[in-house]
Amino acid sequence: MMSGLLQKSIIATIALYSTYLTTAFSLSAPTLARPQSSTVLSMATDGGDQDFMRWARASRSAQSEDNVVELLRPLGLVLNEDEQGNVYVETVAPKGNAARAGKIKEGDIVTMCSATFGDDMWSTRGVGLTRVLAAIRVRAGAKVKLVVESPAKAKKKRTETTKQIQVREEAQKAAQRKKDSLLAELEQDEKKLKKGGKFFGLF
Repeated sequence: MMSGLLQKSIIATIALYSTYLTTAFSLSAPTLARPQSSTVLSMATDGGDQDFMRWARASRSAQSEDNVVELLRPLGLVLNEDEQGNVYVETVAPKGNAARAGKIKEGDIVTMCSATFGDDMWSTRGVGLTRVLAAIRVRAGAKVKLVVESPAKAKKKRTETTKQIQVREEAQKAAQRKKDSLLAELEQDEKKLKKGGKFFGLF
């Protein structure tokens, strides 16, 4: 017969292994330190970046070119965050739901997740790991949608979107300047007509 000491050792080993599988490959925050600022995940916080972040946080749906992944819980992911609060995939559990989906890779950045109810999605850029985990956990139903991007795609999208925002803002400013100029010309014409005592049907 197996000795009592050996039985206790085997039971403890099985319990430890079960705990590891439950916590490491469901959806959890690792105990590792955050990556240093030299990581490719860290982003600058200049004026263009602020424009991009305002645009991202106002978004309520994924774009047509986004990598949208719908997963059953437990997701089978370990997430972490960089120094800027961007959440990324540290580990994809073998044979987990994310691995079976085949659309998420280690290092991918999580940019959006499902809202609590309905089809809306929330931006997760820069919000930090705690808020992302909470949003996923309170999601109604068994499925959660995530939008993930590779670091290279995230950088490219940030650059392209920032340029688009700046072009649109410049166009709006130019249109406003033209409008202001026309109004100023009309006011000047009206003043000239009043001084001359003739209005020529201008009202």
